Amino acid sequence: MTATESLPVVPPVEERQRSFLAKAFGITAVLSAAGSALGLLRDLLLARFFGADEGTDAFLVSWTVPETAAPLLIEDAMAFLMVPAFSLALVLREERPAGPDPVRQLTRATLPWLLAGLCALSGATMLWAPQLVHTLAPGLADPALAIGCTRITAVTILPFGVAGYLGAALRAHHRFTAPAVIYVAYNLGILAVLTACHFLLGVRAAALGVAFGSLLMAGVLIDPFGRALRDGRRGRYRPRRGPRGLRLSPLALLPVAAFTLTRQSQVFIERYLGSALPAGTISHLNYAAKVSQLAMTTAILICTVTFPLVARALAAGDLVAARDRVEKDLGQAAAVVLAGMAFLFSCAPAVVSVLFQRGAFSPADTAATAQVIQVYSFGLLAQALIGVMVRPFFSMRPAVRRTDDPRPVATADRLLDWYPVAAMALGLVVTTLVGISTTQRFGALGLAAGNAAGISTTAVLLLRGLALRGIALRTRQVLAGQARLVLAAVGAAAAGTLAARAVGPAPLSILVGGSTVLVGYLALGAGLGARELTGPARSAAAP
Repeated sequence: MTATESLPVVPPVEERQRSFLAKAFGITAVLSAAGSALGLLRDLLLARFFGADEGTDAFLVSWTVPETAAPLLIEDAMAFLMVPAFSLALVLREERPAGPDPVRQLTRATLPWLLAGLCALSGATMLWAPQLVHTLAPGLADPALAIGCTRITAVTILPFGVAGYLGAALRAHHRFTAPAVIYVAYNLGILAVLTACHFLLGVRAAALGVAFGSLLMAGVLIDPFGRALRDGRRGRYRPRRGPRGLRLSPLALLPVAAFTLTRQSQVFIERYLGSALPAGTISHLNYAAKVSQLAMTTAILICTVTFPLVARALAAGDLVAARDRVEKDLGQAAAVVLAGMAFLFSCAPAVVSVLFQRGAFSPADTAATAQVIQVYSFGLLAQALIGVMVRPFFSMRPAVRRTDDPRPVATADRLLDWYPVAAMALGLVVTTLVGISTTQRFGALGLAAGNAAGISTTAVLLLRGLALRGIALRTRQVLAGQARLVLAAVGAAAAGTLAARAVGPAPLSILVGGSTVLVGYLALGAGLGARELTGPARSAAAP
């Protein structure tokens, strides 16, 4: 045997990266699907036990607290801040293997302050629950119930923040299993309390379940995070020696938090305007949003898995690699979410009937919810694209920098930090104007149309903002790819709608309509040359 023959075959870097991404995406997708399935079961039980009335409206107003805290502290803001921060710390750990561990330095400098701030915010929410409920839904039929539930759900702020911080750190370490488990734990906690206590406590059992589930969510991440710290640099940590490798920039937190809160304000607008409509409207909007978001779950998973790669590329100054990854993510996310959009548009009445129409949930509730889903579906593509674009945008100037970074922060960069907030604010203006002008005539459908119009406005503005930030996407190429996918989705939705309406029973309608959508989408996408659809098929067919 020659020396060459005895050497192990090392896969190319790109092939290893694809293999890692596939494994990480598979694990995350399976666990996230389990969490989504449990979340759907949670919503099914809510509909079965309580239907859609003033009681569920009151609970859903209180659910605004965890709905706001989750994107702020888990899904968006905390990830935007801490994944780039821990990615930079890991780059510094590789560059300076003999010095103090930057990962532990970062944890010691940030975690205590985070815990103190979360405790204060949770206490303030409990104290000011009456003012919060009145502001969110002034026309609510049962404000006292909403206030009580809000004080219970305010507990979620602390564990959500802890879960978001620890999950971001683990994803930066390329450990995706534990962060993907959190929504399984969360929904199991809600289901346990809801099932055991709904008869005695009514809708308050749902609020208690949300609080209990949030504690489980944080608990499952503590041990994996501790092991990641211990395994990173065992026995080498010397906190009082060597120069600090990281410098905190606290003001960089503000635009990230502001963007997340502004984005969540779409829900506030819906509930504010919806509180003046007939009882049950807020519940219809909620059930429709939950079903619609299922179409986005896999699309968002794509950028969740690839975000650490983008953050590392930006930390290393490789803008070309970051651009290429973002372009791929935009295409892949669009391909997934448009398939879901076409399915929901075609089969929404049958889906809602199968999922919710039992117990206190009436056929009229089914029809109202299905119509809202169909209108919501027009904004799903924009929501997915925003999820992809905003991550690298904020990673260009993270909250943590190198101490030896000589580059001054220009005034233009500080202003650009607020570009996503301005884009989202303009989208909210569109949401509000469309909602106000259409609500009296179209009710919940007007609110859903405002949501879709506003989020689409923001997506268009963010596409321009990435170029200003320094990530120069090949815009024509990106838009051409998106157009091919949209055309394929429109054709598939039309065919699926005709097929679904031709079949009577709801389960069979879903099967026939869904199959028609899938086959039509793939066939039209292949005919139009959509690489996001033909590429995976070729890879699967390759030996």
